[in-house]
Amino acid sequence: MKTIKIKQILQTAPTGQTLTVMGWVRTFRNNQFVSLNDGSTIHNLQAVIALNSVEESILKRITTGACLAITGNLQPSPAKGQAVELVATTVEILGDSDAEKFPLQPKKHSLEFLREIAHLRVRTNTFGTVFRIRHAMAFAVHQFFNQKGFFYVHTPIITGSDAEGAGDMFRVTTLDIHNLPKTPEGEIDFKEDFFGRSTNLTVSGQLEGETLAMGLGEIYTFGPTFRAENSNTTRHLAEFWMIEPEMAFYDLQDNMDLAEEFIQYLCKYALENCQDDLDFLDKRAKEEEAAKPQDQRSELGLIERLKFVTENQFQRLSYTESIDILKNSTPNKKKKFQYPVENWGTDLQSEHERFLVEKHFKKPVILYNYPAAIKSFYMRQNEDGKTVAAMDVLFPGIGEIIGGSQREERYDNIMKRVQELNIPMETVWWYLDLRKFGSAPHSGFGLGFERLIQFVTGMTNIRDVIAYPRFPGNAEF
Repeated sequence: MKTIKIKQILQTAPTGQTLTVMGWVRTFRNNQFVSLNDGSTIHNLQAVIALNSVEESILKRITTGACLAITGNLQPSPAKGQAVELVATTVEILGDSDAEKFPLQPKKHSLEFLREIAHLRVRTNTFGTVFRIRHAMAFAVHQFFNQKGFFYVHTPIITGSDAEGAGDMFRVTTLDIHNLPKTPEGEIDFKEDFFGRSTNLTVSGQLEGETLAMGLGEIYTFGPTFRAENSNTTRHLAEFWMIEPEMAFYDLQDNMDLAEEFIQYLCKYALENCQDDLDFLDKRAKEEEAAKPQDQRSELGLIERLKFVTENQFQRLSYTESIDILKNSTPNKKKKFQYPVENWGTDLQSEHERFLVEKHFKKPVILYNYPAAIKSFYMRQNEDGKTVAAMDVLFPGIGEIIGGSQREERYDNIMKRVQELNIPMETVWWYLDLRKFGSAPHSGFGLGFERLIQFVTGMTNIRDVIAYPRFPGNAEF
């Protein structure tokens, strides 16, 4: 079964050498020209079957979606748009595909339809590009942190912590839901459950990541997280992947520096290593934009957006400064914002974030020093008594892509916040221990991997950048 990938073949000088290629049929024309793809590249390889060189019974089985092994001689191609072609000497059918039943006919399909056949959609050009880029970005994440000397750690997927309200949680239990054990007070008795307590799927690895940073210095997690929020939007999933670095001895400034360097590295990696796939997606994005009303079109193409990130130093400004800009902006004064900006303390929405990036500064933005009231208990309290050392990185077309903060390292301060918010001590005692035994300034942030892939690919629905999306009412496949 020795074979050479089509990506490699297309980069090979043709000298009549004999090769074997395996892949899936995209098209078959005139009983002679087979367009084959094996997933290694967006480009197809054309195999030419000479007349009367293959049995009629074999030719009838060469249908869209069928899997073939073709051996032949690699020759220069006389056709436009391709440098080489494979002149077939033998054709073997590895897997038949019923032409009348195969859902992916050689025509344009809607993304909604393709979500219904998610097990097959990777064979389309669009989803082939998306998942090759997803791989490249995952590799780049690990490469970046490895080069920086960070340690990759694995935090629990099953946890008794809720990461302080990061999102509604999925419960994990082995109890019989039709016959739940009860306490004398009528509550569910989790002491009889598998772990002897109430447990859930994690919403974030941050808190556990902090404990590891307090011994290893600089760490990152990259794993699945789960939110049981009833959000049927293009930006939310119930299961998604998070990248969460945590760094000892980093203040807020260090944290912002790392976030900017990280996200620029990823965008640059995509531009340098995914050019063919990005060219296809850039063209696709332009076609999508052209179908929108003029006032809803993006000013930047897909590749332009990536260069927008790599070629611009990020603008940094405080939350307070951003509120002043937004309050005095033309869209706010003309009531064009869906959520008007009126007072300090407003929780910014995506439309506000995108205005700052795309209209006002025309570059990526990092906002910092948010009101304590709209942020989590673990964020370091600033001396003004009103704000915390939080930061968000804002991108064109997407708004917030990274959120993070300097963590509160002072025991008395964080203890006060735990009490104010009535957080049960039995769920955070171990986290508070970090502030009792060798506490140190430290910071971290989170990047939703699927949001990153949305930005890099230009896909507008987050359900189209993960193989099998999980969302309310859907757990297919």
